[in-house]
Amino acid sequence: MKIVIIGGSGLIGSKLATRLRDAGHEVNAASPSTGVNALTGEGLKAALAGANVVVDVANSPSFEDEPALRFFDTAGRNLLAAEAEAGVAHHIALSVVGTDRLLASGYFRAKQRQEELIEASPVPWTIVQATQFFEFVAGIADGSVRGGEVRLSNALIQPMAADDVAAALAAVVAEPPARGRIEIAGPQALPLDALVRRLFAATGDKRPVVTDAGASYFGVQLDDRSLTPGNAPRLGTIRFEDWLAQRALA
Repeated sequence: MKIVIIGGSGLIGSKLATRLRDAGHEVNAASPSTGVNALTGEGLKAALAGANVVVDVANSPSFEDEPALRFFDTAGRNLLAAEAEAGVAHHIALSVVGTDRLLASGYFRAKQRQEELIEASPVPWTIVQATQFFEFVAGIADGSVRGGEVRLSNALIQPMAADDVAAALAAVVAEPPARGRIEIAGPQALPLDALVRRLFAATGDKRPVVTDAGASYFGVQLDDRSLTPGNAPRLGTIRFEDWLAQRALA
């Protein structure tokens, strides 16, 4: 198949492109750096010509409320319209587990808008909702520093490796459109504060991690359902400790 990956130069997009090429597909890893910009519409028509599947893994460059909403609304409308014109058979979008439970955050309201646009589109679709990535745990910690302490909720999180995200998306590419949502997650759930403590132990970070049940996550108050999947997710195979060991060897 000819597959276009929007956001193809990013963390997930680059890993997915490699997997799909290895499987024998023709892959266009599209991004602004290759002249394809979903936000402005630049290059979309040419990039989508003859495409069977489009996988949208692009993310807003800003997590602020208004820029994020503008990105996902505008880019989503441009991309879906171009796909409909090109006759694309399957639109796959990477979203977030628990988006509908995290709407106190403007970023997640923007992701919800993206999902609503996809549902309303005539292009057959699948939304893949992923839990947080291992690669972003350090960023969560950095964003939770208050007075020299890393203050984190002990609510459960079930994060996954970017390699497992790419593998799950590659599997969905080979499937017919679900016209629904598929949840993907890591193999184990851990309290968020404990997860960061494991990261710090492995990396030698000496900052104190303080358990604070009221600490917010991108402006959202958490419980054990906020960042974990439902009853039938597709689970990755890479455990957090194995990912940490791989990073130590790299």
